[in-house]
Parts: sequence; structure tokens; C-alpha cells
Amino acid sequence: MDTINGFFVTLSNLLWGWPMIIILLGTHVFLTFRLRFPQRKLLTGIRLSVKKDPDTKGDVSQFGALTTALAATIGTGNIVGVATAVTLGGPGAVLWCWLTGIFGIATKYSESLLAVKYRVKSEEGHTYGGPMYVLERGLGMKWLAVLFAVFATLTSYGIGGTVQANSMALLANETWGIPDWTVGMVACILAGAVIFGGVKSIARICSFLVPFMAVFYIVGCLAILMMNSSYVWPAVKLIFESAFEPAAAGGGFVGTTVMMAARYGIARGLFSNESGLGSAPIIAATAQTRNPVRQALVSSTGTFWDTVVICAITGLVLVSSILAYPDISYNDGAALTKVAFAKIPYFGAPLLSIGILTFAFSTILGWEYYGESAVKYIGGTMFKYLYRAFYVISIFLGSIVSMDFIWNIADSMNALMALPNLISLLLLSNVAARETKKYLWSGHIDDKMEES
Repeated sequence: MDTINGFFVTLSNLLWGWPMIIILLGTHVFLTFRLRFPQRKLLTGIRLSVKKDPDTKGDVSQFGALTTALAATIGTGNIVGVATAVTLGGPGAVLWCWLTGIFGIATKYSESLLAVKYRVKSEEGHTYGGPMYVLERGLGMKWLAVLFAVFATLTSYGIGGTVQANSMALLANETWGIPDWTVGMVACILAGAVIFGGVKSIARICSFLVPFMAVFYIVGCLAILMMNSSYVWPAVKLIFESAFEPAAAGGGFVGTTVMMAARYGIARGLFSNESGLGSAPIIAATAQTRNPVRQALVSSTGTFWDTVVICAITGLVLVSSILAYPDISYNDGAALTKVAFAKIPYFGAPLLSIGILTFAFSTILGWEYYGESAVKYIGGTMFKYLYRAFYVISIFLGSIVSMDFIWNIADSMNALMALPNLISLLLLSNVAARETKKYLWSGHIDDKMEES
């Protein structure tokens, strides 16, 4: 077991090293220019996300598809993950994380556009799509599509089920002394009740849960920023300065370099918003939308909310807290996060705990649908109920066992998911550009597409 774990540690470090960062960020920048900066239409995407698109094909509303994608994307990484980037890369990591989100909007736009364009309808009348269908129907690469689906299935059990349940169990045990198995059982029951209702049930719960948890968390962050008000502007200056020159911010950050800030900031930004990884397009393909560009615009706002807003405000909270309390030693990301939120009298610790619990639970729901869609692509509809049962069981197992081994496998599979998806994005960039010109830049955003 130690040998296997060591292999996946090495593989994960290799896959998430500079080559992957360069490929992902390079794709973000390339698609931004290739599609003529779709970021300019961010406000249009936000407006469309809260509007229904009547008389269109699809299983869930555009808002339901967006919130389900956000449910899987907004997780503990947005809280503790940003803190880890700051502790390892210094305050400048926050800016690099933010810039990654800005450029990542174009990639999320492109992969969602292709997912809708190449989606299919099953015999039961359900809509399916995602990178596996794009690879098969758009490029004729069935073998690569199957590989993506296999990696997505394995990742769903890791990042989606077991790891999130483990985070919930550890937090509940440390905060309130609740036994791990109790947390696992409750999570199984709640998740199972939603999951066995299908994609519409998942989307309905996420449509309620995601706005609530995001607003709840942001209000807490704003409260901390008000308490640190005299340090907010100095924190902003420090973030920008540290992104391009060595930082000496106190709290153990002396010696961080520009390369370290870029390395950890970019990595956290890429990992947090999942632009280019191929997960979000799976749910985007089910949206009720009249053409690919409309849903692409809606989906692209997910990267904006996840990284440009939530990760950025988290980073500002952490850096302002470093300046406000320089005498406190921050050993790791979790410690830094706890210190920052503990400064809110009475409500700080519960707010952080509830935030992490809801973020983790929503991730469980979102990733279940990704994995189920991948299994359906590989083996057909008959296997989806078996997958759901095993997924619910994995939630309980994740709450009671050590997760280091699972984390390493999940990280590796997540990176391996990205590679086939990036191939489709680059090889079909001309298709995305053509569709964007046809519907967006030519002023035909309300036109309906012809679906096969």
C-alpha cells in the first residue's frame, strides 16, 4: 500500500507541476484571444443565468445547471485552499489566483459551448453531454472519450464522495465532538435522498443551497474586512506588490519569491474554478437553452463567482488578517483560516464550520452527477443506479477512513481528466469561434440552434 501511495504522490506532483499549469493557463490565454474576449459579455451571462429559456430542449434550467456546477466547484478549496496558497506562496498568490480566474472565463465558456453543441438525447428523453461526447462526435476520438469518462468516474468517488465526507466528519468531530460514523450516516441519508431523485432533484437542491452558502460565506468575509478596515488597502497593495517582487509580509512569509507566488496562486486558481478540467460542461449540456452560446455565457459566470469573487475575497480576508495580527504564527492554511474567522466574536467559528460543511455537501451532489454521466457513457443507463448506490456508500466510508491515499489518487485522476478535454478545446477552437461569431458577435444571441 505504501508503494502504491508513493506512486500516486509522485504522479500527482508530476501532473500538477509546471507543465500542467502552463498547459491550462496557456489554453485560458489562447481561447481568450481566439474567441475575442468573451469576458466582455460577463454581465450578459449573469443576466441570462437568472432568466428561463422557454420552449427549449434540456433537462434543467440554465440557473439550475450553473448552480449545480458551482456546487461541485465551490468547496473547501475556496477557503482552506486559498489560505494554503498564501502560506506557501505569500500574499502575491492571491493576485495570480485572481488573474487565472479572469482568463479561465474563456475556457469555461468554450467547453460549455462545445458540450451543448455536441450533446445527445437518450431513448428515455434525457439530455447528456460533456467532453466525452465532444471527443466522440466532434473529433471522432471514441477511445479518448472513454478514457475521460473513466478518469471522471474515479475522480467523482475521490474528490466528490469520500474526500468531502471525510472533511465534514473531521470538522464536526473537532468542533462539536460528533462521532465520524454519525456524520457519515447523516450525510449518506441526505445525499441519497437527493441523488436518487436524479439530475432535476440535484439541480433543485443546488439552486437553493449554492446562493445561500455563497451569500452566507461572503457576509462573514465582509464582517472580517470591516473589522480589519484599516488594513484592507495595505493588504491590496501588498497583494499586488508581492505578485511581482519578493514579499516580507510577516507571519512566516519572509523569503517567498515571485515564482512561488505565481506557482501556488495559479495552481489554486486552476484547481478551484475547474476551467479546462471538463467537469462543468457535463451539467451545462443538460441546460434548457436555445443555442450553445447562451449557456456558454451562463456557465462562464461560474468561474467569475468562484475565483474572481469568492477566492479573491477570501484572499483579501487572509492577507488583511496577516497585517492586523502580525504576532500570530500561521503554520498552515487551515490555521490561518481559523485565526482569521475566529476574530468574529461568537459567530466566527460557527460561520466557518457551517461554510465548510455546506461547501463540502454541495460538492458531493455536483460530483455525483458528473460521475453518473460518465458511467452512463461507458456502460449505458442500466449502470447508473448501481453507481448511485456505490457513491452513497463511498460517502459513509469516506467519513470513517484516512483520506491521504484517496486524495492522491483523486488529484491524479482530476489532472488526467483535463488532458483529453484540453485536446478537444484546442482542436475544436475553430468551432467555438465560429459559433461565437454566429450567435454572439453577430447579434443573434436569441436565435435557436438545430439539434441532432
